[in-house]
Amino acid sequence: MEGTIYSLIPPLVMLVLVLVTRRVLISLGVGILLGAFMLHDFSITATLSEVWTQFYTIFYVDGALNLGNLFLLSFLILLGITTAFMTASGGSRAFGEWAIQRVKTRKGAQSMPAVLGIIIFIDDYFNSLAIGQVARPLTDRYKVSRAKLAYLIDSTSAPITVISPISSWGAYIIGTIGTIIATNELTQFSGLEAFVKMIPMNLYVFAAILLVFLTIYRKFDIGAMKKHEQKAELEGELVDKTKDVPGDLNNEFKDVRNGRVYHLIVPIIVLIAATVIAMVVTGIQGTEGNVTILEIFKNTNVNRSLFAGGLFAALSGFILYVTQSGEKSSLSKVSLEGSKAMMPAIYILVFAWMIGAIIGELETGKFLAAQFESLNIQPSYLPLLVFLVSGGMAFATGTSWGTFGIMLPIAGNIAANTDVSMFLPALAAVLAGSVFGDHCSPISDTSILSSTGAGSNHIDHVMTQLPYALISAAATSVGYVVYGMTSSAMLSLIITLLIVVLVVFAINPKSNHSKANESKTA
Repeated sequence: MEGTIYSLIPPLVMLVLVLVTRRVLISLGVGILLGAFMLHDFSITATLSEVWTQFYTIFYVDGALNLGNLFLLSFLILLGITTAFMTASGGSRAFGEWAIQRVKTRKGAQSMPAVLGIIIFIDDYFNSLAIGQVARPLTDRYKVSRAKLAYLIDSTSAPITVISPISSWGAYIIGTIGTIIATNELTQFSGLEAFVKMIPMNLYVFAAILLVFLTIYRKFDIGAMKKHEQKAELEGELVDKTKDVPGDLNNEFKDVRNGRVYHLIVPIIVLIAATVIAMVVTGIQGTEGNVTILEIFKNTNVNRSLFAGGLFAALSGFILYVTQSGEKSSLSKVSLEGSKAMMPAIYILVFAWMIGAIIGELETGKFLAAQFESLNIQPSYLPLLVFLVSGGMAFATGTSWGTFGIMLPIAGNIAANTDVSMFLPALAAVLAGSVFGDHCSPISDTSILSSTGAGSNHIDHVMTQLPYALISAAATSVGYVVYGMTSSAMLSLIITLLIVVLVVFAINPKSNHSKANESKTA
């Protein structure tokens, strides 16, 4: 069944169950078992062996610890501990009180994570988790739903990272493009030059970012998002407490009443500084030959750097907490509650890795790619088709990077051998489609971590973000049609953005955000 249409069954069944049951772990578990059954011709013994193998290889593979995964999981726990110390020290409360004196509206509170998402472009994991810790005290005060915060984080993190050359994503993509250029013996541009020229052709990321700000300033809350925002504004219910919420401490301990803003700011600054320094150090260590900024970010060890940043952040939070006077909870209780708060995210991430590996063995991505290659494609509409196929692949597999690895060489090879003028637009469309599919997929690690950073139930985040991703994707599709007709990247981008604006104003012609609601706080 590998590499056939049947390989689509496990991800499709899993996605349907997620939509119907809203129980992500059960849905992922069914997808894992079904995929393993199909891999081993429905042999129960072999299936159970496959499931066990996929589980333990997350932690131990090829005779050694799987340090990349262990570092990331450890970082999540350290982040939970850091958050717990920031809360217990009164830092989160003090920051909320400080920020509310300076940020006067709900729009301003929502703008903060959106702007930070664009400024912090080094890595999507770091972006997703760090911004939530900074923004949550403020958005909570202004009764912004956690699902809305997760959307603001997720829809700025991957889009900005995928067009930034100085980022973990950018370095990887530039290296991949350089190989494709060399393979096809193209001499018109280098990998970096090609990446920079592709930026305005990556229509989806600009549509998604524009829609974020239109959603904030026009109060464009649609679908499930509207329900979450109404509950938050009218009832103060920021998140459904009956569901698993990663990163939420649920008032397990009282905070110190004399907490100060620096009890939150210092651990965040330490987290950012230590992570960036570690990325530079590991990048230099992993670079052979000429050490440049691009090579550093290409060879950096992101997960190890996140672990280092998380460790120093947790230590700084610990020190600030123990040096405070007044009644405090025990250190073990704060640390334990912080760790427990991250368990839902860890469970989902582990299950997502398992089903991702099984889908890889079923060769779902290769099947979709093969179907794409077999099409008789008119070169001018190659970007549109590449965008749609890449989006479907990233949605089914939950990985942007995996889609990059499969689709960039295929799209580049087709363009180079049919119409070389489509080379850069086709590669840009791969990046656009990959981010789109990633935004829609419940097994996307970036979406899981955005939920965690925001303290939102994961499925609530997926369901609220989906309509916005589809609007951006529809506008992008029209943009690529225009490109096929005109070969003008600028006109295509303008049309794409214009469609997003028109959709927002057509659905919500009047911003119904009253001044009373706008200024209302907790």
